[in-house]
Amino acid sequence: MARRNVNELQSIIGAYGVMVPRGVPMALATVVNVAGSAYRRPGARMLIAADGRTVGSVSGGCLERDVLNHAQRVLQSNEPKVVTYDAMSGDDIVWEFNLGCHGIVDVLIEPLPTKRSVDLLAFLADCLSLRQRGVVATLFGVEGTMKVTVGNRMMLSGQKPAIHDIGHDDLAEAIERDSRRALAGGCSTIKRYKLAAGYVLVFIEVVQPPVPLVVFGAGYDAVPVVRLAKELGWHVTVVDPRPGHAIRTRFPLADALIVCRPDEVCARIALDADTVAVVMTHHFLHDAELLRVLVPSGLRYLGLLGSRQRAQRLLDGVQNQGVVLSQIRLSQIYGPMGLDIGADTPDEIALAVIAEIQAVLTGRLGGMLRTREGPLHEERRDADVITVSGTTQGALSCGYAY
Repeated sequence: MARRNVNELQSIIGAYGVMVPRGVPMALATVVNVAGSAYRRPGARMLIAADGRTVGSVSGGCLERDVLNHAQRVLQSNEPKVVTYDAMSGDDIVWEFNLGCHGIVDVLIEPLPTKRSVDLLAFLADCLSLRQRGVVATLFGVEGTMKVTVGNRMMLSGQKPAIHDIGHDDLAEAIERDSRRALAGGCSTIKRYKLAAGYVLVFIEVVQPPVPLVVFGAGYDAVPVVRLAKELGWHVTVVDPRPGHAIRTRFPLADALIVCRPDEVCARIALDADTVAVVMTHHFLHDAELLRVLVPSGLRYLGLLGSRQRAQRLLDGVQNQGVVLSQIRLSQIYGPMGLDIGADTPDEIALAVIAEIQAVLTGRLGGMLRTREGPLHEERRDADVITVSGTTQGALSCGYAY
């Protein structure tokens, strides 16, 4: 399960927080649906100020100017709207916007601050700051006369009650059921709900918190690892037993600096199946102590700096001390860590390591795209039409695996 758009979302939330006290009118553009090929996937966002300033993007640069123009009209009407860009049509739109992808993109544009009771950006900010997964279900298509409109939302996280402004009880119940399924599975999707008076289209978006990366070892080669991870919006913790190394002057971007011994790690740091970690202390005996703690913790990714022989010696030592290494655990340990890109310098090694972690989180092998068979973005096939009352009918639509 990858965490995409986190850095962009952090920038949008930060800019919004600065402009709201100044009374700057703003609009938020969100990609809510994609069919075929597109540069950005559902969930991509762009904040647009009335004076034309923008943060984020909804495409590779071809749609932004037109979205900005629509945003100005949305700010005047104070009503949300969905704009569809169809590069499959073969008409002048392909030339007008210089569309390089052969797909259809639906973009929801809505005024901010919203007059609705559901505060989207506040909810997203909570998901990031509390480092918890959440779901935002947004209505972006309404056909028929119903007590719902484009832009109505439901938001939920954990076991907390859902908050929403959907004025149709049965529909709200169906959306909450599917949203909790998405929350459990960690996968965003598109759903179509059939009602007696028509139907609605809903983008059920799983909002992932920042990737929690723990870097064990505060040497100079850890500096570019931390820097690249922070550029992706990850939450980075640096751990080292030496007080003079895990210091703010060396790691100004790190979210946390922890000085502790291996036997203190579990008490000081949250380690779970969502956590990724790299061990780069350059001290064999210290690494061996760390592995005795880290291997049983079930990390999503555990990278070991050094040669294959060194990694094998470490793992053999752990097993000799009674730590069970199942096939699942072994599959989560990467030694030597990093993609094979010919890395040599600390910056190049950091790039190889962060790229490998990203590949693991997205379930990819890290190969070259030109040799990849099939679409660049994975798609799931989900039952799409859900009848809120009456007989359920089946259909298919795309659900996007973030």
